[in-house]
Amino acid sequence: MEEEGSLPVASWLAALHLEQYAGCFQRRELLTVRDCRALTEQSLTQLGVLLPGHRRRILLGLQKAFAEGTPPGAPAPKPVPMKRHVFRVSTAAAPEQEHPREHPEPRSPLMELDQGASLTHHPPPIPPRVGCRPPLKFSASLKGGSPEPSPSAPPAPRGASPPPGTTRPPLRTPLPPLPAKRHQLEAKGQAPQGPPELPPRAASHRSTPAKEGVPIAERPPGVPPCPPSPPLLLPRSKPPAPLPPEPPPKATVPFVPQFDDSDYEDSASEEELSGAVGEMAEKEEAEPPAPRSLRANSLDSEDELSEEQGEAALRSPSPHPAPAFPSGTDMEGSPLPAPLRAGWLDKNPPQGSYIYQRRWVKLDAEHLCYFDSEKDAYSKRFIPVSSISRIASVGDQKFEVITNNRNFVFRAESDAERNEWIRTLQQAAEERRRTSGSPGSSGAPAELPDRSGFLELRGFKHKLFVVVAGDKVLLYKNAEDYRLGIGITYIEMNVGNVKEVDRRGFDLTTPYRTFSFAADSEQEKEEWVEAMQQSIAEALSNSEVAERIWALEPNCSCADCGSPKPDWASINLCVVICKRCAGEHRGLGPSISKVRSLKMDRKVWTEELIQLFHHIGNAVANQFWAANVPPSESIGPGSGSRERRRFLTAKYREGKYRRYHPLFGNQEELDRALCAAVTTADLAETQALLFCGAAASCPTGDPQCPTPLALAQRSGQRLQMEFLLHNRSSEPPRLEVGGSEERPYSVPLPSVTHHGFLYKTPSMAKPIAERKGLEEFSRRWCTLQDGLLSYYESERSAAPNGELRAQEMVCLVHNAPHTHGIENTFEVYTESERLYLFGLENPGSAREWLKSIAKSFVHPCAEELLALDFERVGRLHYKGGLNLERAKEGWFALVGSTLHGRFQDSERQEPLQLRKLQELSIQGDNEVLVLVERRRTLYIQGERKLDFLGWVQAIQKAAGSSGDTLSEQQLTESDVPLLVDRCIDYITQCGLTSEGIYRKSGQNSKTTSLLEMLRRDARSVRLKEGEHHVDDVANTLKRFFRDLGDGLFTRRWGQDWMRATALEDEEVKITEYRRLLGTLPTVNRATLKALINHLFRVQRFSGENQMNTHNLAIVFGPTLFQMDGKDYKAGRVVEDLISHYVKIFNVNDQEMKKQQDEITAIMKMREAASSGTQQAGDFICTVYLEEKKTEAEQHVKIPATMTAEELTFEILHRRKVVMKEKDYWSCYEVNEREEAERPLHYSEKVLPILHCLGTESYLVVKKQMAMENMLIYLASRGGDCKHGMMKFREERNLLGLGLSTGFHDRYFILSHRCLHLYRDVRSHKPEKEWPVRNLRVYLGIKKKLRPPTCWGFTVFYENEKHEKQQWYLCCDTQADLREWFATFLHVQHGGALWPSESSKVRTSRWQQDSRLGNISLIPLRGNESEMRNSVAAFATDPLTLLHNV
Repeated sequence: MEEEGSLPVASWLAALHLEQYAGCFQRRELLTVRDCRALTEQSLTQLGVLLPGHRRRILLGLQKAFAEGTPPGAPAPKPVPMKRHVFRVSTAAAPEQEHPREHPEPRSPLMELDQGASLTHHPPPIPPRVGCRPPLKFSASLKGGSPEPSPSAPPAPRGASPPPGTTRPPLRTPLPPLPAKRHQLEAKGQAPQGPPELPPRAASHRSTPAKEGVPIAERPPGVPPCPPSPPLLLPRSKPPAPLPPEPPPKATVPFVPQFDDSDYEDSASEEELSGAVGEMAEKEEAEPPAPRSLRANSLDSEDELSEEQGEAALRSPSPHPAPAFPSGTDMEGSPLPAPLRAGWLDKNPPQGSYIYQRRWVKLDAEHLCYFDSEKDAYSKRFIPVSSISRIASVGDQKFEVITNNRNFVFRAESDAERNEWIRTLQQAAEERRRTSGSPGSSGAPAELPDRSGFLELRGFKHKLFVVVAGDKVLLYKNAEDYRLGIGITYIEMNVGNVKEVDRRGFDLTTPYRTFSFAADSEQEKEEWVEAMQQSIAEALSNSEVAERIWALEPNCSCADCGSPKPDWASINLCVVICKRCAGEHRGLGPSISKVRSLKMDRKVWTEELIQLFHHIGNAVANQFWAANVPPSESIGPGSGSRERRRFLTAKYREGKYRRYHPLFGNQEELDRALCAAVTTADLAETQALLFCGAAASCPTGDPQCPTPLALAQRSGQRLQMEFLLHNRSSEPPRLEVGGSEERPYSVPLPSVTHHGFLYKTPSMAKPIAERKGLEEFSRRWCTLQDGLLSYYESERSAAPNGELRAQEMVCLVHNAPHTHGIENTFEVYTESERLYLFGLENPGSAREWLKSIAKSFVHPCAEELLALDFERVGRLHYKGGLNLERAKEGWFALVGSTLHGRFQDSERQEPLQLRKLQELSIQGDNEVLVLVERRRTLYIQGERKLDFLGWVQAIQKAAGSSGDTLSEQQLTESDVPLLVDRCIDYITQCGLTSEGIYRKSGQNSKTTSLLEMLRRDARSVRLKEGEHHVDDVANTLKRFFRDLGDGLFTRRWGQDWMRATALEDEEVKITEYRRLLGTLPTVNRATLKALINHLFRVQRFSGENQMNTHNLAIVFGPTLFQMDGKDYKAGRVVEDLISHYVKIFNVNDQEMKKQQDEITAIMKMREAASSGTQQAGDFICTVYLEEKKTEAEQHVKIPATMTAEELTFEILHRRKVVMKEKDYWSCYEVNEREEAERPLHYSEKVLPILHCLGTESYLVVKKQMAMENMLIYLASRGGDCKHGMMKFREERNLLGLGLSTGFHDRYFILSHRCLHLYRDVRSHKPEKEWPVRNLRVYLGIKKKLRPPTCWGFTVFYENEKHEKQQWYLCCDTQADLREWFATFLHVQHGGALWPSESSKVRTSRWQQDSRLGNISLIPLRGNESEMRNSVAAFATDPLTLLHNV
């Protein structure tokens, strides 16, 4: 003790690893350890020792240093090995003297506080510790040794004499209290000179078994031996022969609690929790105990153990697993309850069994636990000491632990051991009752659990009752056991980790076992995971660093907003900040601010970094960074994220408020000044230089110290080094000049605040393809504030699970009710191609969330869209008007069948009636949505595939028919359903003269199919003569009206229409019909007029079709009124409407004349077609012979039935060209713009081609030089297919989409149906396929594309939706080109490449019809506008061709 007391305080603190306080002690003139003897908690705080763990460590060190030492001359006891089941004991003092009564051991208040009660017997002595190393096993190689007794030998009976040569410790009266823990008294032996040698430090909070032995001093004669540690505390290894002394009888050995890491042995939970422990009994009997686990010097706190030692412990083989808990202290440095007793006992069997179960039993101040093995980490059962009401002896070697509702019977190996267990249990129970102040407590947890409930645990047949309380997870068999406090095991969460496994399952992983739980639903699983994660955070939190940094008053509030108790910091800026500011600091990037937690990131906080925050901290840092902050720009604790982001960007990124250094702007002088400052202790100067532009790695000019960091190291400036290390990659503040070009809508959005619970699914990268069930939603607390949508595990969670910035949102969708398992759901799409699905049960709350989110990201200029009851709102890129070169950004909202758009070039939103579109198609690879109205065309582009696909599907659905009423159908510009308009037009052109029209019934299957097609999308259906029969179309129209939901006349007014037929006065009747017509909805009124107009035309041809007004009324009366036809009143209404059509519908003369002209033109066309002399509508066009020259042109009238062969003969006849035998004259379509030409097949009609020609195309008749070679190739080849490699290039379309990246080798297969494109020969799946019948192949490629060869062709593809593609193919040789082209023609035209000789002979010239003259409907010569207008007029209204006939 004297040597310890004279030790310099600096050396003593260094041994405690607390050398940072040496200066504080010396300033108070505390120079030796003896001077510190009177220190207390309060005096240490005044000295500057602010951390509770450090104060505790110093006080325990003083306790050890000034404990009662060993009297001079006292012999050292020699330890004696004991059996496995005999618990090792130790004394609180040095070895006893021969006459202990004359030298009683003094009592220590600290000991009394730790132990609480006295024992009836004095414990035997233990040998003194040598240094800080634990005692080792005894071996025969030591002097005086003898073979060790077998561990299985029975203990000595009570009262038996000790063996010869040993001294039994006499009994003591009065009895001393239980001694303190070993680490408090281990220095009472002969202390080594100077600080003890330290073993390697470990990061793990556990001890590591040692492999080497440590020699122990011999025991002088006459000194009683000390019993060794029980085998459970010692790793097994082969020792030399043990010493001969035998341990004293157990009856005289009271229990002394041990402070040793091995007291925290691994334990197991239930039968299912226990794993294989290996060969235990045999090895324990065959091998003597091994040395104790190596532990660090007791002067070191457990949280300072190094990583290296912990890793070595994991690598070193040991039959004892690592202990379950940190040795001696928890994460806060507080001592854990040490075991009071541990050993093997037999437990009473379960019901129906008579075989006792061997269990390892451990008792501490809180619980009595038993395990399958001393190696197990988790118990099979734990019994709270507070629930124990009585302990009784129940027979030989057995005792009973009695709780409030059940009893536990244990059996020891001897009565003495049984009595020791009883005494220890009684003392523990009495101490527990005394400290708790509530005798007879039930043992149930005093505090409310964070979460409790039943979970499935893999390995258990039944569900367990699981409780999350504080930093522990406890397992119980049922809720009743939880109420009583008797459980299976508990899990310390400071070593746990939670991971979700599947929809209902999650794993709680510890170093000793993985617990696989399963909840009843995904939502419940999410709540359990949240509760356990919070438990882990609570277990791992450590406030030591925070308390040290908060010791300075400026650091107790946030450096930016002033919030109290900030627990985050920027380690390069040396400022302490709150959580909300820390989030914005992270947004600045690590080059500006490196954010760390004061409580979680423990490895970061070195002593130098903490001292750096003491020297700089918020006070010094703000003197530089916030020297010029205007009061109007400062922020406070209640400021929003937007204000914080603005302020922090200005403060740290731009340095707007900083105090400029006098050398600012002079880089050379700044660097020179930095090199001088780092050699001093002026950290404020270094900070100002660095953040005013000095380079942290600037050259110093000193070869030995090339950087400022090296200069600081040479000068011994540790804090300067720390500051430079954290700012090596920091960027100095820079004011933004000019700024980046903003998007049209990248302006500050309105601030919206909303919060509440939402149900949420995990985010998705694909559209939702199936219904989401209720179990797939998780309940989350969501907040919308300052343009940030955050979702948390619960309203108590501090950190969000995720965040969505309003600026990243591009689309918001309100789903129809019951689309998913939650009644009301909505989707949020982001720029990063992610989809978030949220849900609510309350429709009102869902609408509030929708409005709030929409308002947070929709631009203020489109705010009027938010007033709509939208189904989908968002921003898209579009092209429209005359400028199609550059896409613009607009805002769109879909409401029913109306798409509202807010365009950049308009002042207000414009609606588009989707059901009235003339065309709705997709161009490119689902990249452009084309919407064609009567007066404009809008191209909507898909910048992001995910939300654009949703827009396309929603617009297509809204543009289609959605119900069985007239207003829900696709409509024309005149509000007539497109289905009705299509049928009426077809019957007008093809069925006015059909006998029995509307009276005959068509085929039921064809009628049903056609009606279904027209209802689905009438816009895409084209009724063609020959494909659709007139009676089928007429029957479709009738069935449509009969199946209407509300009828054409509506149920409300239907009876009024029929009552009007009873009026006798025709004028009064007509007036009533007009009144009733005005009461109908707009669509019904327009449809009725179109239908009666059609029937009025039909009855005009009653001579041919036999359907007069009366017959039509008989058919349509019951159909339109949806009646059975027995009452003619419905027919009378239809008959009156047809008869008085002009008066009722106010048809003027001009409209009547137009209808008459159309009917006349139709009849003439029908008559001409039936007689075979139809030449009306012939076109006169220019055809060239061999080349395009004025002298080679011929003006030819092209009838509708003229083929390319006939046109060729006509041109040759006019120019008197004689065809020779091997001459293959053909008509070519030449495209000058594409620099390509196409030989027309001899049977191809010319007139349709003329309609498609533009001003850059023309027709020319010339010889086809390659025809003979193509015929030879086709005749000689086998099969109808062609395959091979060609070079492929896809051209961009008019909207700038598609590929244009050069020619690439691709493998093609041309079959009789399709052209297949493969990436290479080995590919199994084609990249693209095109039907051959839709391909037009032109010879040649325009030169500006720089084709790799001159043998290529251009291919045009048009699908059924009239979407066009264009691409180019190049062959390696001319022969390849000829073969590919021949195969194309052969496949497209069924093998007939050239006409036979008989057809040539029968070909005759076409005679002109003088009756029609030379009417040119397409100008022979004219500008592009005139030609396009003429073609467009023909495509829009073919009847105009005959208006002047």
